[in-house]
Amino acid sequence: MTPAEFHQIQMRRSFLEQCTGGLGAIALSSILGAEGRTADTGQQTKPTASKNPHFKPKAKSIIFLFMAGAPSQIDLFDPKPELQKWHGKPLPASATKDLRLAFINASTARALGSPRRFRPYGECGMELSDLMPNMAHVVDELCLVRSMRTEPLNHHPGQSLLMSGSTIMGRPTLGSWVVYGLGSESQELPGFVVLSSGRGASAGSNNWTNGFMPSMYRGVNFRRQGDPILYLSTPPGVSRELQRLGIETIRNLNSERYRTTGDKEIASRIQAYELAFRMQAAAPKLLDFSDEPKHILEQYGVGKKLAGPYGVNCLLARRMVERGVRCVLLVHSSWDDHEWLDRGLEVNCGMTEQPVAALINDLKQRSMLDSTLVVWGGEFGRTPMAEIRRPQDAGNIGRDHYNEGFSMWLAGGGIKGGQIIGQTDDLGLSIVDSPIHVHDLQATILHCLGMDHEQLTYQHLGRDFRLTDVGGNVVTQMLA
Repeated sequence: MTPAEFHQIQMRRSFLEQCTGGLGAIALSSILGAEGRTADTGQQTKPTASKNPHFKPKAKSIIFLFMAGAPSQIDLFDPKPELQKWHGKPLPASATKDLRLAFINASTARALGSPRRFRPYGECGMELSDLMPNMAHVVDELCLVRSMRTEPLNHHPGQSLLMSGSTIMGRPTLGSWVVYGLGSESQELPGFVVLSSGRGASAGSNNWTNGFMPSMYRGVNFRRQGDPILYLSTPPGVSRELQRLGIETIRNLNSERYRTTGDKEIASRIQAYELAFRMQAAAPKLLDFSDEPKHILEQYGVGKKLAGPYGVNCLLARRMVERGVRCVLLVHSSWDDHEWLDRGLEVNCGMTEQPVAALINDLKQRSMLDSTLVVWGGEFGRTPMAEIRRPQDAGNIGRDHYNEGFSMWLAGGGIKGGQIIGQTDDLGLSIVDSPIHVHDLQATILHCLGMDHEQLTYQHLGRDFRLTDVGGNVVTQMLA
């Protein structure tokens, strides 16, 4: 909005307020809300109230297991026996001449066959690495995609594209779009919650930002111990009744200001105060696992040194969707194994693999898997060639970033399990069947939640934005 346009709006608002006692300002706010500039007054009381989807959904919530840093598909999900024959040698020039890589030279880098052992599991015969012994028991619930593709070769833009549909930072992210489109079923918890583990993702909070949407759609960080949210606890000496009266006073003041300006951030602020008050009672109960059977805690690895922290996050994710949270994003990083690949994979799989398998089993046993969409993956994959940063150190071998033919999987609500979609060539260099772009994945996720990705739009700066930008097709092969 230009300064001249802003001045004109203020003049119109002032004139209407003087002539109509504020009713005209509300009308003006409604008009501007349709232009994406102010909040719709009809959304004041609870902007994230549950909404009707575009069509009947299979899933009502999503748990996104975001493995930031890019796990190696060749060592986990996509065995390449032919690559072993080239181990230690440069790959054919005809296959690498047009490759664009982040750190290594594709024409001189030597092939790196995986030292991992793969075996088929389940009725579907899906092959998994020996680093995934627990996931081997749930393969018939998985839809494994071996032909994912994206454009970026660096983490920050890659994570941004996966989460927001654009490499431009500051766009609304997946969880924001889901809550914007569907609202939340929870009265006591945010609709979009973020749980973190590991060393921190490259794009940081850009992975759960609300972008140009109102702040009520931003992901809320929860901690797995202590106060779930910092500064949520009631200050010493302040009774709940006194706090309630204070919040009501603030609400009345904010409501009066909202009626005058139609500022959507005021509506967000009203809801934030109300939600925070309710969360003071609900959030501590969420972290109290005393009602969980011992065998469930053991399945998730709660209390274990390595798997414990991520196990708590996975268990919290299940408890959140039980309580109506619409989207839970679990960010674990980093899988960025440019060196010491074997060591890094063993640590990260040791931290996450058992809890993830437990989550799938637990959701299924509770008859929640059909209504909960679970997604696992990183922003891209790793090269079939070695990256050696310190040749003098034995075992210092890693893999560079790779954006063509990496692996992700989905399970649960709306997804047909026990299948593999897509294929890469024998060396893992290119996709030979069913390429699936990040935008296609996003379109499919929204479809499972009952939303048409082309209809789910938000107007900003005079144009309609959507999660899938100008691309994306629902991958019908994934659907149950």
